Amino acid sequence: QVQLVESGGGLAQAGGSLRLSCAASGRTFSRYAMGWCRQAPGKEREFVAAIGYTGGSRNYADTVKGRCTISRDNAKNTMYLQMSSLQPEDTAVYYCAAGEYGPVAIPVKYNYWGQGTQVTVSS
Repeated sequence: QVQLVESGGGLAQAGGSLRLSCAASGRTFSRYAMGWCRQAPGKEREFVAAIGYTGGSRNYADTVKGRCTISRDNAKNTMYLQMSSLQPEDTAVYYCAAGEYGPVAIPVKYNYWGQGTQVTVSS
């Protein structure tokens, strides 16, 4: 088991930036690929970004590529998502996830999930 807790969400203006964090506890953090997914009201959960076990492999959704950077610090058991040039369509609950399949863009491949953090972008 691994427990995940997201933080860093909030309200941002269009064009602004936010940095999300995901703190992990429980089993060895470095044995999991980590990812971020988001879910907007009335929509399915969608993949945002993922990072491999050591941070050397990264995967981004086309909708955020060039605007987001995913990173991890295995010494601190923490993953980050730096988001910039935010747009109203980025408004969603952002979830941190951990899985053993590598940094895949398929939400159902992740085994563990946090509770989510709300990101709201105003125009």
